[in-house]
Amino acid sequence: MTRLPRSTPAAQGVDASGIDAFITALDRTPDVELHSLMVLRHGHVVAERWWHPYRPDAPHLLYSLSKSFASTALGFAVTEGLVDLDATVLSYFPEYDARVTDPRSRSILVRHVASMTSGHADETIDEAFQAGAGDLTLGLLLLPPQREPGTFFAYNQPCTNALSAIIERVSGASLTEFLRPRLFEPLGIGRYGWWPDPIGRDQGFSGLHLTTESVAKVGQLYLDGGSWQGRRLLPAEWVAEATRAHVDTDRDSPDWSRGYGFQFWRSRHGYRGDGAHGQYMLILPEADAVVAITSQSPDMQAVLDQAWTHLLPALTRSGPPGPWPAGSPELDRPAGDGSTGELAEATYRPGPANTVDTLKTVRLRPGEILLDDGWELTAELGAPDSWTVVGPVATAHAWSGGRLLVDLVFTEGPHRLHLTLDPATGTFAAAWQAAPLAPVPLAAQRMPR
Repeated sequence: MTRLPRSTPAAQGVDASGIDAFITALDRTPDVELHSLMVLRHGHVVAERWWHPYRPDAPHLLYSLSKSFASTALGFAVTEGLVDLDATVLSYFPEYDARVTDPRSRSILVRHVASMTSGHADETIDEAFQAGAGDLTLGLLLLPPQREPGTFFAYNQPCTNALSAIIERVSGASLTEFLRPRLFEPLGIGRYGWWPDPIGRDQGFSGLHLTTESVAKVGQLYLDGGSWQGRRLLPAEWVAEATRAHVDTDRDSPDWSRGYGFQFWRSRHGYRGDGAHGQYMLILPEADAVVAITSQSPDMQAVLDQAWTHLLPALTRSGPPGPWPAGSPELDRPAGDGSTGELAEATYRPGPANTVDTLKTVRLRPGEILLDDGWELTAELGAPDSWTVVGPVATAHAWSGGRLLVDLVFTEGPHRLHLTLDPATGTFAAAWQAAPLAPVPLAAQRMPR
């Protein structure tokens, strides 16, 4: 994997103190937990930081930031003449023709699903799953839109899945396979994976895993109008079309009410791809800058508020010379009371305070913990005063009031599981710090292999 060029902030006209102020403000913000940050200006990385146990080489689940990559695949397909934005979605699936009878469904265009204007009044993923027996694109077409396609915005996962289905149909390749020679290989992106939908195609709307630097690279590609290190990959006209506002979004949050493009949000400053729990690719043309963030941040607006307050001004004013202090920050570990106990071999059953219903047993064995939620996950338990990282799972533990507190961080995604084991009763309580959007087994909380 090739790396982006590095520079000091001052050399690129950036005030490093503003970046530190941004981080400090988010550290003090409830419901915000940074996992990584990379800031680019003039094509150079001027700041980068990972919060241990997260690390630079580990991919991270992007949730709906994946949509912007599906849009990128659409851009290649349109440029190569494989897809027509003004063709109906149904025209790519003639086998559905006899089943799709509603006139509005039959009139949904590719540009409509790209801009979330299929005419449906709300999210349809559950209904589409049922209607299409797992085929979300068929299900979308079988659900009659309440509005005229192209006239109404509703954030709707099957719209993006339809882009994945169309690209697979015209190219014979999954989104991942389609993007490999067109995007991943030219940008030197070597680690990636995309979770499949129920019938085996790349989801499109979620499920993509990439490293932070890979997200930053794609942001730089868009900032440079589709060129990468002097090589034209996407037409500048496509970049402009995909990232302009095609439809009003009419939302309460100031950065979700600026309009929607082809799987990109317009912001108070520039535009972005983003995903649940705080995954961001911010493209800021006014500052010639890109910001990539992974996090566990249910309060996503707070991250953008602090970016506009502290980070954006820092990107357009010079600070003192010298490097940005990278540091070695660490996520919080379980807060015990200073007591100690024995990690004795035992099996624990769910207690009355357990909130993760799928988790049936937790077992302790010397140096490890085993969790069974239908699949079995084994994680190591190391010293109580540090994170122990083995593969995509990190653990930390402490004792409090005779109970063992264990945190499991799934380092290829944004999620953390809190466990409390009570040796006196033989029971456990489990709770997500921020629950996954889909009921994925613990052992599958990682990039697909």
